[in-house]
Amino acid sequence: MRPRVLLGAAIASITLIEGCLVSQSQAIQLQDGTVYFAQPPRLVETATTYNEVYVWGATYYFTISLPENAGEGLQSLTINQREGVDNIRFDLSDTVAFEGKRSGRGQKLGLKDVKRDRKTRTVSLTFDPPVSPGKTITIGLKPWQNPRNTGVYLFGVTAFPPGEKSHGQFLGYGRLQFYNHSDSLFWPRGFYGIWP
Repeated sequence: MRPRVLLGAAIASITLIEGCLVSQSQAIQLQDGTVYFAQPPRLVETATTYNEVYVWGATYYFTISLPENAGEGLQSLTINQREGVDNIRFDLSDTVAFEGKRSGRGQKLGLKDVKRDRKTRTVSLTFDPPVSPGKTITIGLKPWQNPRNTGVYLFGVTAFPPGEKSHGQFLGYGRLQFYNHSDSLFWPRGFYGIWP
């Protein structure tokens, strides 16, 4: 009796979807070899150390959570500036990646490749080795300088599992807002006169 119960449980944990074999603990792989996450990562937080325009020395942090049942590790990420007046440029040689959130830095993660495509305003990062399921990680990008113009800047984040043909999972937008703090110090809200 017991062997039948175990066999039934094993069959119940496997599903056939559009020509691909899916196990609850494994990634989804289509017949053409494309690999998907069984459960996608999540963009947890986006933050900057300085939110004033023109400032040097800021770091933009993107925190990603990879669930235990992701089925595959996290091989690479792309961070694409989708909105914002200025085209923000990064010092890629100063990029950091570590386990945990930015407030509790853990072990440093290996980055094999960090590239930028200026036309698409995209930074691509490849982890070596891939990040294991069940971990929360943070990426720190250092801009050469904060944007000159105030406003909201949106960054689309996409995650890729390992494999030659891996499907990118869009995780959402990281939102950063930049202000001109000096304006608020010298020009009170509602003041439109001429400074003496």
